[in-house]
Amino acid sequence: MASVEEQMSVLMRGVEYGDANIQRTMEEDLRERLSAGRPLRVYCGFDPTFTGLTLGNMVPMLKLRQFQRFGHDVTFLMGTMTAVIGDPSDKSSARQMLTPEVVESNTQSWLDQAFRVLDPEKTKVERNGEWLAPLTLQEVVQIASNFTVAQFLEHETFRKRISESKPLYIHEFIYALMQAYDALNLKTDVQVGGTDQLFNIMAGRHLQRALGEQALIAVCTPLLIGTDGNLKMSKSVGNSINLDLSPAEMYGKLMSIPDTLILNYYTLLTEVPTEELQRIEHGLEDRSLNPMETKKRLAHSVVALLNDVAAADEAQEAFENVFQKRQQPVDTAQELPVEPGEIDITLLLSQQGIVASRGEARRLLQQGGIALDEVKVTDPKVELKEGAILRIGPHRFYRIVAAD
Repeated sequence: MASVEEQMSVLMRGVEYGDANIQRTMEEDLRERLSAGRPLRVYCGFDPTFTGLTLGNMVPMLKLRQFQRFGHDVTFLMGTMTAVIGDPSDKSSARQMLTPEVVESNTQSWLDQAFRVLDPEKTKVERNGEWLAPLTLQEVVQIASNFTVAQFLEHETFRKRISESKPLYIHEFIYALMQAYDALNLKTDVQVGGTDQLFNIMAGRHLQRALGEQALIAVCTPLLIGTDGNLKMSKSVGNSINLDLSPAEMYGKLMSIPDTLILNYYTLLTEVPTEELQRIEHGLEDRSLNPMETKKRLAHSVVALLNDVAAADEAQEAFENVFQKRQQPVDTAQELPVEPGEIDITLLLSQQGIVASRGEARRLLQQGGIALDEVKVTDPKVELKEGAILRIGPHRFYRIVAAD
């Protein structure tokens, strides 16, 4: 196993707590736990409330991968019970509760994506419904007795809802209790999660300590900013890079991020050594590094990690041909089967899943982000001909082919 300091340099890279005292405590606790020289029990929970994952969902998975590569025991926890309730964190209103059947149908999609990042042979998969569903009411009350209402009212989301006179439901308190019990049941040393999960993770730390167990260490990763450079990556906002994109599409999307996000994406989405990260940071600051070339290396690294080096090489070559050599992407454009003729382009893009919604397609149209054979589309009604090249945004290309 690598030295404690080497592990600390990697495992605490990019973490964020929003509180210097919490960060200092977590660093001290992790260093002490690593010094024991045994593999740590590490987990991250994911609620399968949807199926379309983005690079933002990948950030905590990459942190798990780092623990895994240092020889620690990693558990990928599917929140098959917590997803039924829904995490209230950062929500202005209560989530709609899902059925267990819907949650279970989403689970396999998450696992398929996770194993593009994690080693399936070294990853333990658990479903928290296996231990949460059998709990009796008496056991739930016993768990709840370790917390006060005042502790829950410290939750920023809950405070905001109360100040705005918005409903706050009892079952939303139960979510944190359930996640705390996950940590207790898994005998967790380290829990990984986004910064929006800090309250829930700390609830697990509190419950372990209250019951005489060694308190877990929170390792919190920032929420990835989307391609707009402002808001958290989200499919609903339309600023996401989805994991199911082709290598060429993903490469192109990564090339579209603002230069201000380059270092952040390197930190959270690649395994570039810390020393190299520092060189990139300084190079971007003093302009000794070309942002375009630095971004190309970033895009290649991410695509290679999720696919392979050959796919990343092909994606980079396609990008260079189109945007640096100005070649028309006839051969590299993804085929889009449609019935030739007049069609509403906003409806087509939403139905084909190219954009998240028809509203997003309309925004792209208004912003000049749709072109047909490099002629900007201004009217939603367009005439599609077989062989035409449809460009969506700056980097996604589709070749029209006749539907069967």
